[in-house]
Amino acid sequence: MFVDRVDAGRQLAARLRGICGRDGLVLAIPRGGVVVGAQIARELGLPLDVVIPRKVGAPHNPEVAIGAVTQDGTTFYNRTLLDFLGLGEDELQEQVELQKKEIKRRMLLYRGRVDYPDYSGRQVILVDDGIATGYTVLAALRWIRRQFAPGELILAVPVAPTDVVDRLGEEVDRLVVLLVPEDFYAVGQFYQDFSQTTDEEVITLLGRPVRE
Repeated sequence: MFVDRVDAGRQLAARLRGICGRDGLVLAIPRGGVVVGAQIARELGLPLDVVIPRKVGAPHNPEVAIGAVTQDGTTFYNRTLLDFLGLGEDELQEQVELQKKEIKRRMLLYRGRVDYPDYSGRQVILVDDGIATGYTVLAALRWIRRQFAPGELILAVPVAPTDVVDRLGEEVDRLVVLLVPEDFYAVGQFYQDFSQTTDEEVITLLGRPVRE
């Protein structure tokens, strides 16, 4: 159990100490992941930036994740779930386009720009506040590989279910997960305080002024 996201970040930083090199970079997934990532970056003296994949939900139940879309528009789908629901990719295109617009909106809001510095070849630590299905994290990992060709790609999260850990472990050079519980229902069950992170908090943690 974690007190809050700051506590989770401190515990992850302790595990990452000695692993991270001087060229390390923290890329956090908004919004909650930025709180965790900011704590890691602060304690380890690393720069902080964001990567913004977005969940693609089922048409009649948006909370059910059937895939994710990345910043360049690449989509990843749970093919088994698509077949089970009798859905084709064309039926999801409208939602994909909406999510791409939301990614751009958040990039400009949080960072002020959509392009990145040259992070090529660096040690990249992808951080979130926890993983449920893993599709947004998978999308982020594959986008990072294509975009930056990192020297080492590390995934660091406080908590994730066993099957997701096994699957995502194949995507990274190193995986750091503090809790891998057998009974997993939602990320929030492992936090005493899992209150929603605001856009203003994200902007502040990234070191940008908040517009009134």
